[in-house]
Amino acid sequence: MGIQAAAKASAKGLDRKDLTGPALRTFFRIADAWGLKEQEQMRLLGLESRSTFQSWKRGVVAALPKDALERISYVMGIYKGLQILLPKTADEWVRKPNKAQVFGGASALDRMMSGNVADLYVVRQYVDGQRG
Repeated sequence: MGIQAAAKASAKGLDRKDLTGPALRTFFRIADAWGLKEQEQMRLLGLESRSTFQSWKRGVVAALPKDALERISYVMGIYKGLQILLPKTADEWVRKPNKAQVFGGASALDRMMSGNVADLYVVRQYVDGQRG
């Protein structure tokens, strides 16, 4: 979760347990919109265990780890920014090759698939920068 989102959640008295359900539901809606395969979803969430992923998908998790919430926060920010920037083609954009320096001809999804939270951050910063 981004620093600002964490601060807001903390100010409202929300903890990871409170954020888990809404965060996962939102993530899986975005994954559907982007047409992400199970392996891609797991990579974005930072998961290696398919059984853990399946549990999360069923909502069988008390509280997500901070890392997973941070990852979902970046995905949500990317999704929201793209909906504002490219309302008609936002969901397709993540898979299209991109000549911007941060992507080097690959797609934003390719960059996000590295497995590193930092790459989600980079894509989020790029999208936010395009919004101005």
